[in-house]
Amino acid sequence: MLINPLYSLAGVLVGLIVGLTGVGGGSLMTPLLVLAFGFHPATAVGTDLLYAAATKTVGTSVHGWRGTVDWGVVGRLALGSVPAALLTLTVLHYAGEQTKDTGRAISLALGVTLILSGLATLFRAHIVRALTRALGKIGKARLAGLTVLLGVVLGVLVSLTSVGAGALGMTALLILYPDMPLNRLVGSDIAHAVPLTLLGGIGHWLLGSVDGFLLVSLLVGSIPGIVVGSVIASRVSDRVLGPILAVVLALVGVKLLGLF
Repeated sequence: MLINPLYSLAGVLVGLIVGLTGVGGGSLMTPLLVLAFGFHPATAVGTDLLYAAATKTVGTSVHGWRGTVDWGVVGRLALGSVPAALLTLTVLHYAGEQTKDTGRAISLALGVTLILSGLATLFRAHIVRALTRALGKIGKARLAGLTVLLGVVLGVLVSLTSVGAGALGMTALLILYPDMPLNRLVGSDIAHAVPLTLLGGIGHWLLGSVDGFLLVSLLVGSIPGIVVGSVIASRVSDRVLGPILAVVLALVGVKLLGLF
Protein backbone atom coordinates (compact mmCIF):
# COMPACT_ATOMS: atom_id res chain seq x y z
CA MET A 1 0.00 0.00 0.00
CA LEU A 2 1.52 3.29 -1.12
CA ILE A 3 -0.22 5.46 1.49
CA ASN A 4 -0.36 4.41 5.14
CA PRO A 5 -3.25 6.32 6.81
CA LEU A 6 -1.59 6.15 10.23
CA TYR A 7 1.59 7.82 8.96
CA SER A 8 -0.49 10.39 7.06
CA LEU A 9 -2.35 11.18 10.29
CA ALA A 10 1.01 11.74 11.98
CA GLY A 11 1.86 14.07 9.08
CA VAL A 12 -1.36 16.01 9.65
CA LEU A 13 -0.66 16.46 13.36
CA VAL A 14 2.95 17.55 12.82
CA GLY A 15 1.89 19.83 9.95
CA LEU A 16 -0.71 21.50 12.17
CA ILE A 17 1.87 22.20 14.87
CA VAL A 18 4.39 23.49 12.34
CA GLY A 19 1.77 25.78 10.85
CA LEU A 20 0.69 27.01 14.28
CA THR A 21 4.10 27.56 15.82
CA GLY A 22 6.64 27.69 12.99
CA VAL A 23 8.81 25.10 14.76
CA GLY A 24 10.67 22.81 12.36
CA GLY A 25 8.93 19.54 11.59
CA GLY A 26 12.08 17.54 12.27
CA SER A 27 11.88 18.43 15.95
CA LEU A 28 8.57 16.56 16.05
CA MET A 29 8.56 14.10 13.17
CA THR A 30 11.90 12.35 13.74
CA PRO A 31 11.32 11.49 17.43
CA LEU A 32 7.73 10.48 16.58
CA LEU A 33 8.97 8.03 13.96
CA VAL A 34 11.54 6.59 16.37
CA LEU A 35 9.51 6.43 19.59
CA ALA A 36 5.95 5.87 18.35
CA PHE A 37 6.47 3.86 15.16
CA GLY A 38 9.74 2.10 15.97
CA PHE A 39 11.77 3.14 12.92
CA HIS A 40 15.55 2.92 13.08
CA PRO A 41 16.88 6.41 13.93
CA ALA A 42 18.82 6.59 10.65
CA THR A 43 15.68 5.78 8.61
CA ALA A 44 13.68 8.36 10.57
CA VAL A 45 16.33 11.03 10.00
CA GLY A 46 16.85 10.29 6.30
CA THR A 47 13.14 10.17 5.47
CA ASP A 48 12.43 13.30 7.50
CA LEU A 49 15.18 15.23 5.72
CA LEU A 50 13.60 14.64 2.29
CA TYR A 51 10.19 15.41 3.80
CA ALA A 52 11.58 18.69 5.13
CA ALA A 53 13.22 19.55 1.80
CA ALA A 54 9.86 19.19 0.04
CA THR A 55 7.87 21.26 2.54
CA LYS A 56 10.53 23.97 2.96
CA THR A 57 10.83 24.41 -0.81
CA VAL A 58 7.25 25.69 -0.78
CA GLY A 59 8.06 28.05 2.08
CA THR A 60 11.17 29.34 0.32
CA SER A 61 9.18 30.04 -2.84
CA VAL A 62 6.77 32.19 -0.86
CA HIS A 63 9.53 34.08 0.97
CA GLY A 64 11.51 34.51 -2.26
CA TRP A 65 8.46 35.92 -4.03
CA ARG A 66 7.92 38.36 -1.16
CA GLY A 67 11.58 39.37 -1.14
CA THR A 68 12.12 38.24 2.46
CA VAL A 69 15.27 36.19 1.89
CA ASP A 70 18.75 37.57 2.47
CA TRP A 71 20.73 35.48 0.00
CA GLY A 72 24.02 36.74 1.43
CA VAL A 73 23.18 35.17 4.79
CA VAL A 74 21.98 32.00 3.06
CA GLY A 75 25.25 31.77 1.10
CA ARG A 76 27.41 32.17 4.21
CA LEU A 77 25.41 29.55 6.08
CA ALA A 78 25.66 27.14 3.14
CA LEU A 79 29.41 27.74 2.89
CA GLY A 80 29.73 26.11 6.29
CA SER A 81 26.81 23.67 6.30
CA VAL A 82 27.32 21.91 2.95
CA PRO A 83 30.91 20.69 3.62
CA ALA A 84 29.95 19.80 7.21
CA ALA A 85 26.96 17.79 5.98
CA LEU A 86 29.09 15.92 3.44
CA LEU A 87 31.66 15.11 6.13
CA THR A 88 28.95 13.90 8.53
CA LEU A 89 27.40 11.66 5.87
CA THR A 90 30.83 10.23 5.07
CA VAL A 91 31.39 9.37 8.73
CA LEU A 92 27.94 7.71 8.89
CA HIS A 93 28.78 5.68 5.79
CA TYR A 94 31.98 4.27 7.26
CA ALA A 95 30.38 3.76 10.69
CA GLY A 96 27.54 1.73 9.15
CA GLU A 97 24.39 3.83 9.36
CA GLN A 98 21.94 1.01 10.07
CA THR A 99 23.97 -0.61 12.86
CA LYS A 100 22.78 -0.66 16.44
CA ASP A 101 25.67 1.45 17.73
CA THR A 102 25.13 4.15 15.09
CA GLY A 103 21.40 4.16 15.84
CA ARG A 104 22.15 4.70 19.51
CA ALA A 105 24.59 7.51 18.70
CA ILE A 106 21.96 9.22 16.51
CA SER A 107 19.35 8.84 19.26
CA LEU A 108 21.69 10.42 21.82
CA ALA A 109 22.53 13.31 19.49
CA LEU A 110 18.83 13.76 18.73
CA GLY A 111 17.95 13.77 22.42
CA VAL A 112 20.52 16.44 23.27
CA THR A 113 19.50 18.58 20.28
CA LEU A 114 15.81 18.37 21.23
CA ILE A 115 16.54 19.46 24.80
CA LEU A 116 18.56 22.41 23.51
CA SER A 117 15.77 23.23 21.04
CA GLY A 118 13.23 23.17 23.84
CA LEU A 119 15.34 25.52 25.94
CA ALA A 120 15.92 27.81 22.95
CA THR A 121 12.17 27.92 22.27
CA LEU A 122 11.22 28.58 25.89
CA PHE A 123 13.94 31.13 26.73
CA ARG A 124 14.66 32.59 23.27
CA ALA A 125 14.00 36.21 24.21
CA HIS A 126 16.24 36.02 27.29
CA ILE A 127 19.02 34.17 25.43
CA VAL A 128 18.99 36.61 22.50
CA ARG A 129 18.94 39.65 24.79
CA ALA A 130 21.83 38.43 26.95
CA LEU A 131 24.10 37.24 24.14
CA THR A 132 23.41 40.24 21.91
CA ARG A 133 24.43 42.51 24.76
CA ALA A 134 27.53 40.40 25.48
CA LEU A 135 28.72 40.28 21.86
CA GLY A 136 28.07 43.95 21.21
CA LYS A 137 28.53 45.35 17.73
CA ILE A 138 30.02 42.68 15.45
CA GLY A 139 32.24 43.76 12.55
CA LYS A 140 31.44 42.54 9.02
CA ALA A 141 34.40 40.17 8.78
CA ARG A 142 33.71 38.59 12.17
CA LEU A 143 29.98 38.41 11.41
CA ALA A 144 30.67 36.55 8.18
CA GLY A 145 32.97 34.11 9.99
CA LEU A 146 30.46 33.46 12.77
CA THR A 147 27.71 32.87 10.20
CA VAL A 148 29.85 30.29 8.39
CA LEU A 149 30.63 28.66 11.76
CA LEU A 150 26.90 28.53 12.53
CA GLY A 151 26.45 26.82 9.16
CA VAL A 152 29.03 24.19 10.15
CA VAL A 153 27.18 23.43 13.39
CA LEU A 154 23.82 23.24 11.62
CA GLY A 155 25.28 21.04 8.87
CA VAL A 156 26.42 18.46 11.40
CA LEU A 157 23.25 18.59 13.52
CA VAL A 158 20.78 18.46 10.64
CA SER A 159 22.61 15.67 8.78
CA LEU A 160 22.89 13.62 11.95
CA THR A 161 19.49 14.29 13.56
CA SER A 162 17.38 16.32 11.04
CA VAL A 163 16.87 18.80 13.90
CA GLY A 164 18.53 22.12 14.68
CA ALA A 165 17.90 24.45 11.75
CA GLY A 166 14.64 25.71 13.28
CA ALA A 167 14.78 26.64 16.96
CA LEU A 168 18.57 26.66 17.34
CA GLY A 169 19.33 28.20 13.95
CA MET A 170 16.79 30.99 14.34
CA THR A 171 17.98 31.81 17.86
CA ALA A 172 21.57 32.11 16.63
CA LEU A 173 20.53 34.27 13.67
CA LEU A 174 18.61 36.61 15.97
CA ILE A 175 21.78 37.04 18.02
CA LEU A 176 24.05 37.61 15.02
CA TYR A 177 21.67 39.86 13.08
CA PRO A 178 19.66 41.83 15.68
CA ASP A 179 18.96 44.69 13.23
CA MET A 180 17.60 42.51 10.43
CA PRO A 181 13.77 42.30 10.11
CA LEU A 182 12.39 39.10 11.58
CA ASN A 183 10.65 38.05 8.36
CA ARG A 184 13.98 38.21 6.46
CA LEU A 185 15.67 36.08 9.12
CA VAL A 186 12.85 33.53 8.97
CA GLY A 187 12.95 33.51 5.16
CA SER A 188 16.74 33.13 5.13
CA ASP A 189 16.61 30.30 7.67
CA ILE A 190 14.02 28.43 5.61
CA ALA A 191 15.87 29.05 2.33
CA HIS A 192 19.12 27.71 3.80
CA ALA A 193 17.32 24.62 5.08
CA VAL A 194 16.28 23.58 1.54
CA PRO A 195 19.72 22.68 0.11
CA LEU A 196 20.88 21.39 3.50
CA THR A 197 17.94 19.01 4.02
CA LEU A 198 17.96 17.98 0.35
CA LEU A 199 21.68 17.17 0.47
CA GLY A 200 21.28 15.31 3.74
CA GLY A 201 18.22 13.44 2.49
CA ILE A 202 19.92 12.37 -0.75
CA GLY A 203 22.96 11.29 1.24
CA HIS A 204 20.85 9.14 3.57
CA TRP A 205 18.97 7.76 0.55
CA LEU A 206 22.24 6.67 -1.05
CA LEU A 207 23.11 5.02 2.26
CA GLY A 208 19.80 3.12 2.15
CA SER A 209 18.15 5.01 5.01
CA VAL A 210 15.05 6.48 3.34
CA ASP A 211 11.62 4.81 3.31
CA GLY A 212 9.87 6.04 0.15
CA PHE A 213 6.39 4.83 1.13
CA LEU A 214 6.72 6.51 4.52
CA LEU A 215 7.83 9.73 2.85
CA VAL A 216 4.79 9.84 0.56
CA SER A 217 2.41 9.09 3.44
CA LEU A 218 3.90 11.89 5.56
CA LEU A 219 3.68 14.44 2.74
CA VAL A 220 0.05 13.56 1.97
CA GLY A 221 -0.89 14.40 5.56
CA SER A 222 1.50 17.20 6.43
CA ILE A 223 0.89 19.58 3.52
CA PRO A 224 -2.82 20.15 4.30
CA GLY A 225 -1.93 20.15 8.01
CA ILE A 226 0.55 22.99 7.52
CA VAL A 227 -1.98 24.97 5.48
CA VAL A 228 -4.72 24.60 8.12
CA GLY A 229 -2.31 25.36 10.96
CA SER A 230 -1.07 28.50 9.21
CA VAL A 231 -4.64 29.71 8.62
CA ILE A 232 -5.72 29.36 12.25
CA ALA A 233 -2.37 30.43 13.75
CA SER A 234 -3.57 33.99 14.34
CA ARG A 235 -6.41 32.71 16.51
CA VAL A 236 -4.20 30.73 18.89
CA SER A 237 -1.99 32.39 21.49
CA ASP A 238 1.72 31.73 20.95
CA ARG A 239 2.22 32.44 24.65
CA VAL A 240 0.34 29.22 25.39
CA LEU A 241 1.59 26.97 22.58
CA GLY A 242 5.24 28.03 22.76
CA PRO A 243 5.95 26.92 26.35
CA ILE A 244 3.93 23.72 25.94
CA LEU A 245 5.84 22.79 22.79
CA ALA A 246 9.18 23.64 24.42
CA VAL A 247 8.44 21.35 27.37
CA VAL A 248 7.33 18.55 25.02
CA LEU A 249 10.56 18.82 23.01
CA ALA A 250 12.66 18.71 26.18
CA LEU A 251 10.76 15.69 27.57
CA VAL A 252 11.09 13.79 24.28
CA GLY A 253 14.81 14.60 24.29
CA VAL A 254 15.14 13.21 27.81
CA LYS A 255 13.23 10.08 26.75
CA LEU A 256 15.60 9.52 23.81
CA LEU A 257 18.55 9.83 26.17
CA GLY A 258 17.03 7.00 28.20
CA LEU A 259 16.77 9.05 31.38
CA PHE A 260 13.19 7.90 32.01
